[in-house]
Amino acid sequence: MKKWSLLALSAALLAGCQTTPEPQQQAEQKRSTRKASPELVSEQPQEPLAPILQPENIIEPPPVVELTPQQEQDIWQRIRRQMTFTVPDNERVTAQRNFYLKHPDYMNRVAERAAPFMHLIVEEIEKRGLPLELALLPIVESAFDPFAYSHGRAAGVWQFIPGTARHYGLDINWWYDGRRDVYASTHAALDYLTDLNKRFDNWLHALAAYNSGGGRVNSAIRKNARAGKPTDFWSLDLPRETRAYVPKLLALADILRHQDRYQVSWLPIENQPYLTIVETESQIDLALAAEKAGMELAQLHHYNSGYNRWATDPAGPHRLLLPAENAEQLRAWLAVAEQKDLVRWTRHKVKSGESLIVIAKKYHTTTQAIQQANDLRGSLIRAGDYLLIPAASLDLDEYQLSADQRLASTQSKSRGKTKINHTIVSGDTFWDLSRKYNVNLRQLASWNGMAPTDPLRPGKNLVVWLQQDEPAGITRNIHYRVRSGDSLARIAQRFNVTIGDIEKWNQISRRNYLQPGQRLKLVVDVTRVSEDS
Repeated sequence: MKKWSLLALSAALLAGCQTTPEPQQQAEQKRSTRKASPELVSEQPQEPLAPILQPENIIEPPPVVELTPQQEQDIWQRIRRQMTFTVPDNERVTAQRNFYLKHPDYMNRVAERAAPFMHLIVEEIEKRGLPLELALLPIVESAFDPFAYSHGRAAGVWQFIPGTARHYGLDINWWYDGRRDVYASTHAALDYLTDLNKRFDNWLHALAAYNSGGGRVNSAIRKNARAGKPTDFWSLDLPRETRAYVPKLLALADILRHQDRYQVSWLPIENQPYLTIVETESQIDLALAAEKAGMELAQLHHYNSGYNRWATDPAGPHRLLLPAENAEQLRAWLAVAEQKDLVRWTRHKVKSGESLIVIAKKYHTTTQAIQQANDLRGSLIRAGDYLLIPAASLDLDEYQLSADQRLASTQSKSRGKTKINHTIVSGDTFWDLSRKYNVNLRQLASWNGMAPTDPLRPGKNLVVWLQQDEPAGITRNIHYRVRSGDSLARIAQRFNVTIGDIEKWNQISRRNYLQPGQRLKLVVDVTRVSEDS
């Protein structure tokens, strides 16, 4: 029996190694095989079998090489493979997950905005050994819009408020807002999140604190602890926004981790550096930088949204983020350019009565920039002196993403039937103006690219949109005698004017007490005065 088995094996191997015989040859081979005895067959030479079975002649299949997360082609997959958060199955996460799943177009728009910046964010998170879920946080915060500005005065993709931004080293001034600088704000945000996690030793608590403040989360934890209740995130009494904030991030992480289950595919983002840093060493006109880099000004400004004006901040940072090819072009020009070539200079002769503030406003620059350019230690200038002034190389309207042009664009969007221009006077507040024009306070701020708590500077123009045609009204100058118990707020409300108006008309301050019998001049629309006035 063993001999016949060996015969079968030999025949199979020989058949695989030899060419197919002609039909006549096949017949002869069969007849020859039938005539041969088992003994004769078993004694056939074994030479063809031995080389085939030698280990060195056996071809091993190529080993399967598994890509590291960093070698993935799509950066979403690089993130997905390194996520560590446990996502609970509860109603709050489910509600947020359903929203994202029902709005795939929204996620595609977010991915388009994220594409230039995601690689640098992921690289920094990995370098620090932080959870990769944090790369999804700008989706929750700002939908990856570097110009996002919230009603709470938070700005940029990481939505820093001014106080926290400055605490973590982000400058905010006329030239530059570090909250909108994606490179700088990413480093600051990860510093902040790291500190919060060290404080709470719990990432969900840290994320909640990033949204609503460490003090508020700490108070909620202490309150539950005193009452003998659990102190996990899901058990804390937190603001409504924060209660949804953490579930939003977890929902995004869950969708990304289980793409097959949810049949979702986010717009791919190439897992390669998109932007590279170019150091200019000194202030540079953004239009000039765009020209020398071979790209559109709006595109360059979008990648460098921290710069508020037509140029980078004279005091720094002197940094631009550009696609690699454009960066090389700009570096080549910078290598041969002189510092004076980076901005256009205007020679200004000081006129009688002019000050540095007046001159700076005329050329859309700052007194500090003029002082620095002319080695001035103070603000004293004399008529007849000549000053070198850094000035934009293009008309200011061309810098469409500067703070002034963004504001003009925001204010020009139609929000109602009638547009009113209001020039701010000393003492004006959003509350006063919302009552005067009978509009929503938060909407009024939004129409002007501001938050309700932003200070109003005299001389600045605000737009007010009314939903109906503005009535002609009948204005009269009246004199009002102050009664016992009166306040500026009560008088302003009664006559449908603002406290700032009363202060302006009477050259008084709200810090001063009103005296019974005091006479105030008021300019009122008698068609809007309440009946009990």
